Amino acid sequence: MPDTKYIFVTGGVTSSLGKGIISASLAKLLQSRGYSVTNQKLDPYINVDPGTLNPYEHGECFVTEDGAETDLDLGHYERFLNVPTSQANNITTGRIYQSVIEKERKGDYLGETVQVIPHITDEIKYRIKLLANQNKYDFIITEIGGTVGDIESLPYIETVRQLRWEMGNKCLVVHLTLIPYLSAAGELKTKPTQHSVKMLLELGVQPDILVCRTEHHINETIRNKIALFCNVEPTSVIESIDTDTIYNVPILMKEENLDTVVLKKMNMPEKQEPDLKKWEEFLFRLKNPTNEINIGLVGKYAELKDAYKSISEAFSHASSVHQCKVKVNMIHAEEIEESNVKNKLKGLTGIVVAPGFGERGIEGKIAAIKYAREQKIPFLGICLGMQCAVVEFARNVLNYKDAHSTEMNPNTTHPVIFIMKEQENISSKGGTMRLGAYPCDIKEGTKAMEVYHSKNISERHRHRYEFNNKYIQDFINAGMIPSGINTKDDLVEIIEIPSHPWFVGVQFHPEYKSTVANPHPLFVAFVKAAIENKLKK
Repeated sequence: MPDTKYIFVTGGVTSSLGKGIISASLAKLLQSRGYSVTNQKLDPYINVDPGTLNPYEHGECFVTEDGAETDLDLGHYERFLNVPTSQANNITTGRIYQSVIEKERKGDYLGETVQVIPHITDEIKYRIKLLANQNKYDFIITEIGGTVGDIESLPYIETVRQLRWEMGNKCLVVHLTLIPYLSAAGELKTKPTQHSVKMLLELGVQPDILVCRTEHHINETIRNKIALFCNVEPTSVIESIDTDTIYNVPILMKEENLDTVVLKKMNMPEKQEPDLKKWEEFLFRLKNPTNEINIGLVGKYAELKDAYKSISEAFSHASSVHQCKVKVNMIHAEEIEESNVKNKLKGLTGIVVAPGFGERGIEGKIAAIKYAREQKIPFLGICLGMQCAVVEFARNVLNYKDAHSTEMNPNTTHPVIFIMKEQENISSKGGTMRLGAYPCDIKEGTKAMEVYHSKNISERHRHRYEFNNKYIQDFINAGMIPSGINTKDDLVEIIEIPSHPWFVGVQFHPEYKSTVANPHPLFVAFVKAAIENKLKK
């Protein structure tokens, strides 16, 4: 087992500076040098996981192969590294306290007074090291959520202080900070960074490397000034300038020698030059499109892009494959009605109906699906989007006018979507859905088979409701077929309409598995169908 090195990424001055992207980019650079790397996220909120959090509060909930509901940054980690994450890659304060309280109740602490130090910090250390014990990693890069100075983050910063003391050069701290530009003065200001580092120092942690987010290039004078006041070498002041795509960041960090500085400080060999040839090819195709299409993403969280982060990124991956610019138009489902649907969806070459929960915006989604079906526009329904496609077909083709999901209407006479049997008596909301990877068998001669080129696939799920098999034959007779089945539990996973140019609904979340190295075939096929639809017009 390798002697695992630990890198901690903290943030200061303001939130949303991009700690997750910097963490993933550093991991990518180290991976490209031949090292085994994983990322981890410590989230300071008291929720056990983000599964019950409103997307407006926290963006999308990302689901791992082993069924953990996690922070959206884990999506970035997977997309950059092309390596699956797990439950152990995301730790929340809620999970830490839950574990400590359970141990106290069992008497594991032998009557000790349970305190933040050492009990909470010891539990955090245990969770951080768990990945190293389970797998053979050269580096574990741990991102600490929130901003230095937040009350919620203090136990994590204290844990980092202890680990620095215990591990010496096996442990390194990267501090992400902001160098704001004052347009009135026409200059960059270093004082916020100085204050941020000072706050970190007050908590007993000296950062080894400073990554400075900025709108303008940092000159040598500013670099030297930051180094002098923050107790780091000038070479350890790394510029992170604003860029048009997150996929540029590994390249920018390579130019700034971030990985080289890290390896030097941790006494690790550079091994080989970073091999980013495929990454650069992906970037070239992404930035030099030969075509452009407009995709409508119909959802109820349209105001917040992060609510559908994985879908947006899956389209970036697919757009590179086809060297086609995919403009994703966020369309609020609540604003769509039968009377305005044509106007709202005008000019789109493809329509995606997003996943979600609850009744809000449902009728707008159904109206959008009807429009896509009747106008022969390529359609992809994901999770609730697939369920809405089933409801729309039942109402307007099968003429079951009150057809619905029992989630929205428990009293419908045609429950074409209903709750899974094992979900009927569940009262706790968090972590109780059908979660994680499940197998699916694909039928020969279907659109799904054209997409996957495989009879057996595995996809990640996050739902409680399913297609009601009582109605399968009615749908088949009317022209909507189940093309993917979980044979173990006899669950419909994929539906499609063979008479339509491209109409597919999936119960799972394909966006979770799309990466730069392996764009998801469903998104690749959907973009291709949208391009073909545009060429017909």
